[in-house]
Parts: sequence; structure tokens; C-alpha cells
Amino acid sequence: MAEKLIGLNLYSLREFTQTEGALKETLRKVKDIGYDGVQISGIKDLAPEKITEIVSASGLPIAATHISWDMFRDQLPRVIEIHRMYGCPHAAIGGLPKEYFSLDGAAKFLRELPAVTDGLAKAGFDFSYHNHNHELAKYDGKTWLSRVFEGSAAKGLSFEIDTYWIQAGGGDPVSWIERCKGRIPLLHLKDMIVTPDREQRFAPVGDGNLEWGKILKAAGSSGVEWYLVEEDTFYDADPFEDVARSCRFLKKTA
Repeated sequence: MAEKLIGLNLYSLREFTQTEGALKETLRKVKDIGYDGVQISGIKDLAPEKITEIVSASGLPIAATHISWDMFRDQLPRVIEIHRMYGCPHAAIGGLPKEYFSLDGAAKFLRELPAVTDGLAKAGFDFSYHNHNHELAKYDGKTWLSRVFEGSAAKGLSFEIDTYWIQAGGGDPVSWIERCKGRIPLLHLKDMIVTPDREQRFAPVGDGNLEWGKILKAAGSSGVEWYLVEEDTFYDADPFEDVARSCRFLKKTA
């Protein structure tokens, strides 16, 4: 998979990114591991201008972002300014506030969406939606995610499918990646294991039960540009070793 761009969502290492010194050291380690870029997410205590300065010095490009929907909707000029600073073409949200998860909420999101996607497109950026598992809850027989996918086909919305959360919601990551063909510049890669006590856990990519051969094949034929590793919780493992395990697996996987 050497021809693919493999990035790390920095939300995974959020405990190690909240000061200038910590972010610099974390980026040094991420680059040494072999990642091709990073996604900016979970950095609460540093301004975008400072993040730009530190990440630029690291030599790692910014592949994508996660910014709140409220900011996209209410402060779009600032969002565009941030993405220009970052040199990052892919804007994304990690999710929506709770009030959007209903039939009326889906309709509200679709009404609000064009102002954001049109504004971003005019400035040269695309816009992706990142899922969790609750988007696979059904409303009148159809999942929320399907309703938004179908209702946004002409509204410029792309998708950042998260393999773990699709699986956790009872969906099929391969089917969703294939369904989003041409609308999926970003893919979130995280694995799933089940303990003997029946606890479902996050795991480094390749260490769990997801079918990565099929997932990566579907991603390659669906237009994915950035393969973004994310591990929400590390339990008792070393976070840097876990993200290194994911990177090594992806680098060696054809």
C-alpha cells in the first residue's frame, strides 16, 4: 500500500498535543513512525496560527480537519481562513449535535448544508461527514446516514467513513465505502476486537476482526485519497506503539 497516503488523526494522541512542546514532540514521533500526514482534531489549547507554525516545521502535511458544525455554519470565513493557513483541501466534521439525530434533524442538516458546501467549494475545499454508530439508527425504516447520503447527492457532501463505527452500528464497512465511491476522499481506519468478557474494544489496524483486505480493496477503487488511522482509546497499551502498529500494517499491506 506504499502508493497510498497514510495519515494519523491527531485526536488519537490528543493527550499529547495540548502544548507547543508536546505537539512538536508528538509530530516528531509521528513522522519517525512513517506517517505521511496528519488530521487536525482534538487540539483544544492551541490557536490555528500556532498549529500551522508547528506542523509546517514538522514536515508533515495536514491532510484533513475536524471542526464543529456550529463553526462551519456560523463562522465559515474563519474556517476557510484556517484551511488556507493549513494548506489543507479537506474540511470535515466529526459529528453533529444531538438535536440533528431525528427525521426533522436530518432535514435541518440538509437545509443548512448547501451554504457550507457551496462556500467551501468556491474557496477550493471539499467537505466530509464523519460517522459514528448512532447514524445507523433507523427512522421510518431507513438509517439516518442513508437519508443524509441520498439527500445530499446534489449538495456537495462527501463522506469520511469510519470502519469501526460502521461495524459497531451493524453496517458493513465495505458496502458503505463502495456506496460512497467518488464521494469519499477520506477514510477512517480503526479495528475492532472483542474480549473474552464480550467487551467490544478499539484496536490497532490489523490486530482485530475487520476484514482489511476487502476494506482496502474497496477504498482503492472508490477514490479514497487519505487513509487516516484513528484509535479512540488505548486501554493499557502504549499509544505511540499502537499507532505505529497500525502504520506498519498499512505500509506492508498491498
